[in-house]
Amino acid sequence: MASLIYRDAKKADLERIVAIYNSTIPSRMVTADTEPVSVESKQRWFDEHSPDKRPLWVIENNAGEIVGWVSFQSFYGRPAYDATVEISIYLDAAQRGKGLGKSILQYCIEQAPAFGIKTLLGFIFAHNEPSLKLFKHFGFEDWAMLPNIAVLDGQERGLNIVGKRIA
Repeated sequence: MASLIYRDAKKADLERIVAIYNSTIPSRMVTADTEPVSVESKQRWFDEHSPDKRPLWVIENNAGEIVGWVSFQSFYGRPAYDATVEISIYLDAAQRGKGLGKSILQYCIEQAPAFGIKTLLGFIFAHNEPSLKLFKHFGFEDWAMLPNIAVLDGQERGLNIVGKRIA
């Protein structure tokens, strides 16, 4: 497998980040957004990340192409939860199913303590078996199940919250 390069996202990357995100919407497997989002609508989210505390990394291949991105997002926005983050991994459509998710999640687990993170959370649709399998491969456990809280194309879907204590 080709090596991956992780770097802090720059404002110029936001268009590509949004394009990758929007590419996941039609599958109804990854996000609760049902229509494409705009670059402008993701600006505040982008600004909430910081290289020293809540990184947003773009992932490049050896050719310098952005193949995906990963973010650490503060959980619940309260100070007592400062050491807990939600991790989100998104891959370009052409990169899915190649095992990159394992490399990316392993990297994130290894890097998280440097950001003061002790607990990683994943919010994953209950019907997204590939993502659940990926996280469970790394020892994430089911911490909550929110049944039928999302409606996608008229079908109710549940949300699993998986967690892993890393420090």
